[in-house]
Amino acid sequence: MTEFMRGFLTYVGYFFIVYLIGYASFLFLSVLTGSLELYRQKKMNRLKNELDEDYYIPVSILVPAHNEEVTVVDTVRSLLGLDYPLYEIIIVDDGSTDRTAQNLIDAFDMLEIARPIRRQIFCQRQKAVYETQEGNVSLTLIVKENGGKADALNMGINAAHYPYFICMDADSVLQTDSLREIVKPVLENDHVVACGGLVRISNSAKLKGGRLVKYRMPWNPIVGMQIMEYDRSFLASRLMMNQFNGNLIISGAFGLFQKKAVISAGGYDASTMGEDMELVVRLHVFCRTNQIPYSIPYTPGAICWSQAPSSVGDLMKQRRRWHLGLFQSMFRHRQIFLNRQFGMVGFVSYLYYLFYELLSPFIELFGVFTMAAAVLLNLINVRFMILFYLVYTLFGAIMTLTAFFARIYTQNITLSAADGIKAVLMCIAESLFFRFILAYVRTTAFLGYKKRGHQWGSIKREKINVE
Repeated sequence: MTEFMRGFLTYVGYFFIVYLIGYASFLFLSVLTGSLELYRQKKMNRLKNELDEDYYIPVSILVPAHNEEVTVVDTVRSLLGLDYPLYEIIIVDDGSTDRTAQNLIDAFDMLEIARPIRRQIFCQRQKAVYETQEGNVSLTLIVKENGGKADALNMGINAAHYPYFICMDADSVLQTDSLREIVKPVLENDHVVACGGLVRISNSAKLKGGRLVKYRMPWNPIVGMQIMEYDRSFLASRLMMNQFNGNLIISGAFGLFQKKAVISAGGYDASTMGEDMELVVRLHVFCRTNQIPYSIPYTPGAICWSQAPSSVGDLMKQRRRWHLGLFQSMFRHRQIFLNRQFGMVGFVSYLYYLFYELLSPFIELFGVFTMAAAVLLNLINVRFMILFYLVYTLFGAIMTLTAFFARIYTQNITLSAADGIKAVLMCIAESLFFRFILAYVRTTAFLGYKKRGHQWGSIKREKINVE
């Protein structure tokens, strides 16, 4: 029995070595590629031709909202101050039970109108439509029956006048130049069907006139660790996947989409919990299957500030929903896996999300039990195991700090020495503890699972610090 266990644990050890080296290699290449791309873009921005400001495409901004009375008015006010020639704002109140709609009507003197909406994509019907004009921006509020975020976005797409639309959350604000930045890939390449922007956490930021005026690292460790995680994710792996058109996720908080392509692909799927990822993966499948030239890039110059959960309970709700959405998207489009028709998307992107996102908590849990068994049977060098784990953790922390400070430098953010020290501490905590919280949430996400993709998550909101 001991010989069998020794052989079994040896093979398990080989697997984990390959698994960890694979992740470490991908993380290193991602951070290196992302950092170099940030520096390149910063240099290009210094040399950009001012004539570029004369080129634009009209954009519809869709803001789905459900019980967002605390933040929705500030979000809309920030959108009205964007530095962009032609855009409209459409807020879709998806059956709110609070004053979301009434606050908007009062704040912007909106009037109810009789406007028919052609439903090119299925969605629940509207109850009322309100409109007003703020300067040269058309502001529309659609109050509809509850159908979930995906259904609300489909209503917004049906009501949109322009060929491209932005989807964003009602607790988020865009920087004043975000629209100009996120349409640049479309102006450079007419095959772009979707484009993701950079989502940054607003809990510790102060914005004035759509520009960042104060930034600090928060004392709340839950928020601080999410900042480190976001920077590593957005500024590393997604820029890496840009190199082979392999992005499978565009955050629901901020993304640009070609209306025609989304309608042709069927719009948002209201039956999933991760409608944002599912749509992007489906666009890959739709374009590849129909041999349509396409591109789905990510541009870090377009910045959206969004609230992050500030408590463990709210964080667990959010990440449980994300993980279930990831599972639904990957299972539904499993034909991508190792399929030559999808190129690097099937051989790299899908493989990465399968083993290092979807299955990683189960693999890590299996690793913990295996190591515990090895220790009990005296089949492992405990000191070497601890040293290996600490070295691996240190490597991950260095990569995270590299992504964080690369973003700080390239976006000209002033960070105090105290905030720098907090960033280092948050990074170490994120590597040592935060990942295990997330692993627990993702491992237990399927317990008591019911298909509730049409429901909104309930997370506590706070006022956004904007002027």
